[in-house]
Amino acid sequence: MLPASTKYRPFPSVDLPNRRWPNRTLTHAPLWCSVDLRDGNQALAQPMSVDEKLEFFDLLVAIGFKEIEVGFPSASQIEFDFIRRLIDEDRVPDDVAIQILCQAREELVTRSCEALRGARRVIFHLYNSTSPAQRRYVFNASRADIVRIAVQGTEWVKRDGEALVGTGTDLRFEYTPESFTSTELDFALEICERVTDVWAPTVERPIIINLPATVEYAMPNVHADQIEWMSTHLSRRDRTIVSLHTHNDRGTGVAATELGLLAGAERVEGTLFGNGERTGNLDLVTVALNLYTHGIDPGLDFSDLPRIREVYERCTRLDVPPRQPYAGDLVFTAFSGSHQDAIRKSWAAQAPGAPWDVLYIPIDPADIGRSYKAIIRINSQSGKGGVAYVLEHEYGFMLPKAMHKEIGRLVNDLADATGRELTAAEIRDAFIHAYVEPDGPVVLDRFRTTELDDAVRCDAVLRVNGQVHALAAEGNGPIDAFVRALVATGLPLFDVLSYAEHSLGRGTTARAVSYIQIRTNRGATVFGAGMDTNIELASIRAIVSALNRVDRGVRHASA
Repeated sequence: MLPASTKYRPFPSVDLPNRRWPNRTLTHAPLWCSVDLRDGNQALAQPMSVDEKLEFFDLLVAIGFKEIEVGFPSASQIEFDFIRRLIDEDRVPDDVAIQILCQAREELVTRSCEALRGARRVIFHLYNSTSPAQRRYVFNASRADIVRIAVQGTEWVKRDGEALVGTGTDLRFEYTPESFTSTELDFALEICERVTDVWAPTVERPIIINLPATVEYAMPNVHADQIEWMSTHLSRRDRTIVSLHTHNDRGTGVAATELGLLAGAERVEGTLFGNGERTGNLDLVTVALNLYTHGIDPGLDFSDLPRIREVYERCTRLDVPPRQPYAGDLVFTAFSGSHQDAIRKSWAAQAPGAPWDVLYIPIDPADIGRSYKAIIRINSQSGKGGVAYVLEHEYGFMLPKAMHKEIGRLVNDLADATGRELTAAEIRDAFIHAYVEPDGPVVLDRFRTTELDDAVRCDAVLRVNGQVHALAAEGNGPIDAFVRALVATGLPLFDVLSYAEHSLGRGTTARAVSYIQIRTNRGATVFGAGMDTNIELASIRAIVSALNRVDRGVRHASA
């Protein structure tokens, strides 16, 4: 039996020996056209209602789209009525052109022009299929037949559009050889030239030639070659806007679009988050924000991307996947320990006003309305730095660096035991239970200090395994005095290796947090933590915490 792959043929390359697109760099944004309300809407299992389409239209206007394909008015009464509501209720801003789609059939052209009466700015988008497979299987038509359809369609638009122009409509024309990327290039050029002959564009009022990858068959570099070939062979290039309309069948719609722009295209059609037939249309959000991360203003406002996503998901009843670029729940999230550490360190080093240079995060989440809180999340693959980041940025605990290894191991053990991601609250609770309120035999009932001439005296009441100890000692400070007093309890002798403290919050009711690392005479090295509104008492509680953690057998090498 032959392998299944023998059913398929490689996509032919383009003879373009002097291609220029590989050496070009994008320097400005293209013209954008949203096709959410037509191409996107027709792909929905439950198409949007008129009210939902109106809300979506308003969203697209707010984002900044100046060209919006609003429907196929000759296809259904609902589409026709929606366009009439946009016009009759004066919902279209003066600087926005509404685009309609129409097949090259006379009665459909006439009906479409009826729908557009009174519109200020219109793009009439005419199309017909041109590929060999379409000609053979669907239309049983020759090249000449297909050219005749396109030419006649253009003539009808020009004829019926005169009434619109006569009443003040700014009418522009777009032609699409559908299935362009699977059409012979010489034939695609021929039919576009013949259509342009009829429309007779000028430099001031150019024709839009839309070259779609209706189905994505080729690699993005081949798509770029096709676009450059057409762009350089069109005889009236100065009177033509070359437009892209990529689908995503191979998963490379964004790449094909970006390379197509390098190849000479000036306009891009697509949808928010890539909604569309089969694997979807081009994701306009991704292309626009890709430009933004390279210092190019896309001319579209995605500064509140969560709200845009909310409206999109509600109106389309589709979900944005968690790994969708820029908008997904997890796109700014790191679980890997090494990634978390790199993010934390590079973020801390980011100077105000400096170019963005945070590792693993190509765009500042704040620029698109995203929160910093979800950047580092914890599961069993996470590292010590990620745990410390969550405790600091969510709850204000600034753990000493030497403590990161201990808390990281503890939280990773908990994640292993649960077999899932831990919430920030679970991480905080684990820290409190293990460090601030650890179970153990040592309980502090009372503590106070007295300032002497050259020393500090402490008096404390401590219970060890239920036995009460009244303690007193002098030292050069409260911690030193308390450590000396503990000798009388029989607890393990220890040295204080490090001490750190900070406040949680502000004001007179703010609590203090202390972290103390000790090493016992048996070699156990552990941290303890204490919290209290009194910084002195917080330090003593940290020592008690460390002693209880020693009793529980917690042993970690110091970092």
